[in-house]
Amino acid sequence: MTESAFRPVAAARRPYLIVNPRSGGGKASRFRIAERARESGAQVLLLDPSRPQDLVAVARRAVDNGADLLGVAGGDGTQAVVAGVAAQSGVPFLVVPAGTRNHFAMDLGLDREDPSAALEALTDGVELCVDLGYAGERAFVNNVSFGAYAALVQDPAYRDDKIGTVVRILPEFLARHEGPELVVHAGLLTVDRPDAVLVSNNPYQAEDPAGLGKRAQLDAGLLGVLAARAETPAETAARLRGGQKHGLTNLATSEEVVVDADVPVVPVGLDGEAVTLPTPVRCRISPGTLRVRVPRHRPDVAHAGRPPGWGAIRRVASAVGRTVHGRPPG
Repeated sequence: MTESAFRPVAAARRPYLIVNPRSGGGKASRFRIAERARESGAQVLLLDPSRPQDLVAVARRAVDNGADLLGVAGGDGTQAVVAGVAAQSGVPFLVVPAGTRNHFAMDLGLDREDPSAALEALTDGVELCVDLGYAGERAFVNNVSFGAYAALVQDPAYRDDKIGTVVRILPEFLARHEGPELVVHAGLLTVDRPDAVLVSNNPYQAEDPAGLGKRAQLDAGLLGVLAARAETPAETAARLRGGQKHGLTNLATSEEVVVDADVPVVPVGLDGEAVTLPTPVRCRISPGTLRVRVPRHRPDVAHAGRPPGWGAIRRVASAVGRTVHGRPPG
């Protein structure tokens, strides 16, 4: 995505910001996000951890009451819920990276070290249109994962150390062959019994089988599909003799991706949140449907280099490659 894709906009008149104080170990409180947003003219809803709310209903009610911008200070899972409402309502969306990893904010070039900087978009912002992914009726800004990838999200250590958890246990999860048998249909391609599937809102780096690195674009109108199968040496040899591809499937497609299983519901990681969805799960891309309001000046826009943690991502890629080709990592 180039800087020319951003267009100047007037300040929002009635912005509405949802703040999750638990995300990122209390990052919103440390940076006084709620107070600073109010100072910039936003109406703020501070979520009460003891009283869960239907965020879809909250966001829709805000738009019905005249909000001309919806924003979230929280993690990617909360961002995705409200982003879906913003896209459907046609109002711009503000990302305040107050979660643990904030992958979506990283790809937007936002300052994840100082989430309060994103609030500049309320008064001095530009706008861009990006794609939004859907798994069934659930929106996702990053990815939806199945099999071993989804099992990682269920691990208690994942929320505190996502890259470390993936590096440590993804190859092990792949090698176990646990969980329902999956089948992936993407256009004319069918992948039988993969152990892990990642469907992303725009493709990740080719060397990134765990979806931890940057996406080159957020507006290509493509789903990325990664499907990994942990094969034994005998299976690998048989497939090679038959001239078949094996191990890791990596493609980009604008077509619907359907993930089916031999069970009526499957555990899913939806932007890092553990949920269950009925099968088959139909994933699609909605091109340019999300209007994102960002600050005029963003620290990471000019940097095309590798993201933080790239060494860990390379270790994951190497470990997954060894596992899917029948050689569990040592």
